[in-house]
Amino acid sequence: MFSLARSIQRTVARQAHHKHEADFHDKYGTMILLGGAVFCASIWTYVVTQTGIEWNLSPVGRVTPKEWREK
Repeated sequence: MFSLARSIQRTVARQAHHKHEADFHDKYGTMILLGGAVFCASIWTYVVTQTGIEWNLSPVGRVTPKEWREK
């Protein structure tokens, strides 16, 4: 049991002194995330301002009652 604990301590100590190599996510992760956010925001800005879609956010002033018909 003692030797197992000692080997775990040695492994942890070795890993603590080992330099961490930057992988793909460390190098480019933030830039990809920001690029995607900018792309998404620009597409939605275009859709909202240029496509002519009527979003009908509020029906106030647009809804009028129909004439009543008796049968």
